Amino acid sequence: MDRTVATADATLMDPESGAPPLDGLPRQRTTSRAAPSSAGVAPAPAPSLSAGPAPVPPSVARSAPRRLPRLWLLLPSPLGTPFTFAYALVLVVTSLVAEYADPSFVHVLHQASSTDVAHLMRDPLLVLVASALWVAGGVTSPYALGFLLVLTALERRTGGRRTAGVFLLGHVLATLATEVPVGFAVLAGHLPDSSLHRLDYGISFGVAACVGALTGLLTPWLRCTILVVFGGSLVADLVEFADPMTDWGHLMALSIGIGMWPVVRRWQRARTSGRPGAVAAASGC
Repeated sequence: MDRTVATADATLMDPESGAPPLDGLPRQRTTSRAAPSSAGVAPAPAPSLSAGPAPVPPSVARSAPRRLPRLWLLLPSPLGTPFTFAYALVLVVTSLVAEYADPSFVHVLHQASSTDVAHLMRDPLLVLVASALWVAGGVTSPYALGFLLVLTALERRTGGRRTAGVFLLGHVLATLATEVPVGFAVLAGHLPDSSLHRLDYGISFGVAACVGALTGLLTPWLRCTILVVFGGSLVADLVEFADPMTDWGHLMALSIGIGMWPVVRRWQRARTSGRPGAVAAASGC
């Protein structure tokens, strides 16, 4: 007698042999049937693991931040650093005068601009400003290059008026700190009267003060490198004892700039607050 198969179990027939499932055993699974796809809609192909990354849209690629440093930010510009740019033009003019004018005429100009004790007692404001219009050694001297790089970087971070203030503070204080003791030494009889007319001019005191102030705005490793190299060269000059008054003035000016770290850091925060682009531009120079 043939055994009949229930309708519910008919769907569980073995697709290969056509036999019903065995009695007394749990219902056996049959081969999985593909889910019916919607009419007229082909199934989406599986993503290929070997395919490369999806292409970046041109608009997104253009908005990616630029990683390369902008070297032109190292030099002054009339719009970005107007104080350093204008001051550099003045120094170029005075350096050309010192190079090509009659030597006797240049000596008279230097003597009139000297911040010696005699001039400081007679016309202090005039000689303090006039002495900062000359570059000792011309535009090829190390302090001329330092002027361009250091003042440009400091002005981009703090502004033109504040950079001028740091430069003048170092120039004036270091000059007074080196010349006033000379005057007292002459009065005490320890130096001859000719020391009152000592030739003293140039931008080196102001540049040294700006170097000290700028290092307070740099990363620690760059700050230490600059202070070790620059400060070591100043100490080496002092050990040579070729011009001790000027060498002491350079160390004093550098110390004045270092003492202004809290001030210049506050200036930088005030300048870059609310201006994210200013921070990126300052870090690139």
